Amino acid sequence: MSSILRSASRSAAGIAKRGLATPVSTPTGLLTHVLPPKLPAALHLKTGQTFAGQHFGSSTSKFGETVFSTSITSYTDSMTDPSYRGQILVFTSPMIGNYGVPNNSSLPETPGIPFLESDGVQCTGVVVSDVALKYSHYQAIESLHEWCQRHDVPGVTGVDTRAITTLLRDQGTTLGQLAVGDAAVASPPAAHEFWDPSGENLIAQVSTKQPYTLNQNGRGPRIAVLDFGSKANILRSLVKRDAVVTVLPWDFDFNAVRDQYDGLFLSNGPGSPMSIMDTAMRVRTTIEEWDKPIFGICMGHQILGIAAGMEAYRMTFGNRGHNQPVLALASSGNIKAGRVYVTSQNHQYALRLTEDFPEGWAPFFINCNDSSVEGIISTPESGKRIWGTQFHPESAGGPLDTIEMFTDFVNECAAGGSGSSAMIADEVKVGAQTVAEQVASV
Repeated sequence: MSSILRSASRSAAGIAKRGLATPVSTPTGLLTHVLPPKLPAALHLKTGQTFAGQHFGSSTSKFGETVFSTSITSYTDSMTDPSYRGQILVFTSPMIGNYGVPNNSSLPETPGIPFLESDGVQCTGVVVSDVALKYSHYQAIESLHEWCQRHDVPGVTGVDTRAITTLLRDQGTTLGQLAVGDAAVASPPAAHEFWDPSGENLIAQVSTKQPYTLNQNGRGPRIAVLDFGSKANILRSLVKRDAVVTVLPWDFDFNAVRDQYDGLFLSNGPGSPMSIMDTAMRVRTTIEEWDKPIFGICMGHQILGIAAGMEAYRMTFGNRGHNQPVLALASSGNIKAGRVYVTSQNHQYALRLTEDFPEGWAPFFINCNDSSVEGIISTPESGKRIWGTQFHPESAGGPLDTIEMFTDFVNECAAGGSGSSAMIADEVKVGAQTVAEQVASV
């Protein structure tokens, strides 16, 4: 027996002796894979640029808003995030697909909630530098190509995503077409042919159509979620803290049933907050007349701001990624003023930072890169207990620096109005100039 075989034999014996796992069959995902047909594909931008490559996924051409994400992991979570509805997603990470796609069925501990961030792929198309057609992961059941094909989402690979990202950073989010087959080699569409998803109510497309309740036997507080396109991990984060969670459609009149609940949560969602102004006005009534805790994330944060009298605006290219630093301007719950938290984000709109915030409100967080408003908080004088964050404390994927905000919120809902409040901030009076100085000092 050769020394190599003897060494292998001893290694196998050692593994068996220690009781470690040994492979009993060949991982099928690594050796068997479905190749896409060899078709040309291209990303056509309304501004005139074309990036040609090879197709994977669906062979149907699609229009959308071209955006980029700097996240380097969790492509399955990003692609199932309803906030990407109507968007062609460019990944800056060079290889995408190497760990495949898992089964999206609910886990036993969170029935009724998918494993990923929604029931299917939400983005319109995918642009990658190098797609991995072979995948390897113990949870994977199919490749990125097969998954996109099944959900009718086209992809293009073999393009310079660095050049595309630089272009988008310079000129901003741009309308585009992900063209496959003959459309990829034909003349690009005329300017009037590009579809603009911001002109539609995307929230209505992704929100639940009927109310439903999760964790009905939970012993925690009853929390209503206005669903603007909620990520599944928001619901998981509430249910794991034993809250009884009722998910309501985006246009549901919460004020008609608010006395049945201990708190209100406003979820993330796609598109423009101006597309649901009627909802913002109903939330204004809730804020004025209701004294229970309210927490809004992403779109929910913008709706809170509009309801409070702030202005929302469209950013040049938004913030999308898992590494956005935000500076806390107030201490509240587990959040400590002066600390920088690394956060996960996906948004095109933001609340405008002004010298004079509406009475009863203050900025809670500020972005360390662009000084955009990353959070708002009701002041102690207002008597309210309201938080809004532009970032995602629940991540999926991304860092969990601020995940305990969910614990604070659920505990606050459970406590009712008794005792001290974790959601009331230290006194905060911060103007735009002071905020700029604080960010510059970080």
